[in-house]
Amino acid sequence: MRVNGEVADSISIRDRGFLYGDGVFRTMLAQQGKLRHWPSHLKKLQQDCRALGINCPAPEQLVVELESLLLTHSQGVIKLIVTRGQGGRGYAPPVAQVSHHAWDVFPLPEYPEAWRQQGIKLRLCDIRLSHQPRLAGIKHLNRLENVLAAAEWRAADIAEGLLLDVEGNLIEGTRSNLFFVRSGRLYTPDLSRCGVAGVQRERVLAWAVSRGISVEIGNFPLEALVQADEAFMVNSVIGLWPVQSFQRRRWNNFPLALEIAGYLAGAHE
Repeated sequence: MRVNGEVADSISIRDRGFLYGDGVFRTMLAQQGKLRHWPSHLKKLQQDCRALGINCPAPEQLVVELESLLLTHSQGVIKLIVTRGQGGRGYAPPVAQVSHHAWDVFPLPEYPEAWRQQGIKLRLCDIRLSHQPRLAGIKHLNRLENVLAAAEWRAADIAEGLLLDVEGNLIEGTRSNLFFVRSGRLYTPDLSRCGVAGVQRERVLAWAVSRGISVEIGNFPLEALVQADEAFMVNSVIGLWPVQSFQRRRWNNFPLALEIAGYLAGAHE
């Protein structure tokens, strides 16, 4: 772990990221000494910091630190956290802010290979996501809704949980973005009131536009997923998982999902 560019394994107990979740983060994949899609992650990091009024570290500084990190950690999951820094008691941000940032590295997770080709079992979570447009789309450190949702099951054969908002609209997985297909058209939930707009979601949308595939972003009820021709989940670590089963519905054919999976696995920045 590195904190503010120095090798360290701790932060101050007065760091606002620890106290209030006052910060943002990115979870990224390192392969063969390279970080996949770093420009896109950096752009999102900067956007999220700007939305919360947090001073984002200079890109040049982050690149130097990242390159050093990759020399000793060529494979794995790399997490970058940026907080507003230290502050005293109380919610109000300090007038003079000095942001803090930390890098952490984790081993590559071992998921069944069948999940990539044959699809996953998806379950519906009980918890519902609240609406907060100011935070919507941002990968901020306040992730208690996702934590509680992920704690709802322990069955090893269930790969992901599906989250709805308080109005019953489809939103996302506990750690992934949702897409579904119907009659050759691609659909994904609107994230303007809640949810996280991930880098892989943006890449799937860009891919669809480049292929002339019609995309609709909107508010969709649960039944829209049940009636879909295929569905899949994406994030920067798993890539893409087709959905094999959800509630009463079963799928065994995911032509568009597997085509997109090939693109996501092979394309580099």
